[in-house]
Amino acid sequence: MTSTHIDVGTIDFDALGVWMNAQGLPEGPITDVTPVPGGTQNVMVRFNRGGRSYVLRRPPVHARSKSNEVLRREARVLRALRGTQVPAPALVAAQTLCDPVYYLMEPVDGFNPSTGLPEPHASDPAIRHRMGLEAAAALAELGRVDPAVLPGFGRPDGFLERQVPRWLKELDSYGELDGYPGPDIPGLHETAGWLTSHLPHAFTPGIMHGDYHFANLMFAWDGPRVAAIVDWEMCTIGDPLLDLGWLLATWPTSAGHVPGLPAPQEIVAYYAELSDRDMSAIEWYAVMACFKLGIVLEGTHARACAGKAPKDIGDLLHATTLGLFERAREFMDGGLT
Repeated sequence: MTSTHIDVGTIDFDALGVWMNAQGLPEGPITDVTPVPGGTQNVMVRFNRGGRSYVLRRPPVHARSKSNEVLRREARVLRALRGTQVPAPALVAAQTLCDPVYYLMEPVDGFNPSTGLPEPHASDPAIRHRMGLEAAAALAELGRVDPAVLPGFGRPDGFLERQVPRWLKELDSYGELDGYPGPDIPGLHETAGWLTSHLPHAFTPGIMHGDYHFANLMFAWDGPRVAAIVDWEMCTIGDPLLDLGWLLATWPTSAGHVPGLPAPQEIVAYYAELSDRDMSAIEWYAVMACFKLGIVLEGTHARACAGKAPKDIGDLLHATTLGLFERAREFMDGGLT
């Protein structure tokens, strides 16, 4: 999560107020408008009205082609999670039939650890250790939600079988960029072959966050509890164990700013205590997460080679990709047992 400049002047607060009145929300002037940092893909603004605080989430002024659809999906997911034990931002109301789509949620009372640790977290190693376990607990809670609350959402049939071909095809598509010499990723084909030959035989479909790592979590100010899982735009119905694999794949990087977290093996063991999912192939999910994320990041390297992204960023992400494939090798060699 990175901060981005938000021009609040591009938001029509008069129209927003009229719409809020129609939703039966408390009336009054909109005050204390404050941009909320935490992403470059969508706009978030906090404000007060009628004695209540809200966060508005909407696409940027120069929206991507799928921005509205992404926010429709997010709003649908947050609505479905209301009333569950999953720590997620509480949806207040959504306008999904207009352009741009937008929705209101309640502000999360918590902090994101990627911006630094407050007290008592900064001084208490027991709290920091527990933060890692709470990340696993929140994910296990999501995995318990019946995916029937999101009918027609995602394509769970054949989900695991599609993963390797899908991401190899993505990698091949980078060859269309002039200047990209092709992927120089040691272990690429070995990893793809291992994933194919070790494919889990079956899984129980569930709601997946799709980008579950420490920087997409907010924690309570007074302890290790996860206050909210944020940024649901990659959510789908698939295999929730891939979310756990994603957490493991990103553990040394996205959580590196929080010292004293549990080892990956402890994260797996704690998740297993809280879930009835078959954990026998957990290495597969960790390797798959390294494989997918590495290919996604290689896309920026390819665009940098084509002059469509900064070279230093492309070089950095290519190095990260190489590190992810090295980590995949460790997992394939039994790094979680």
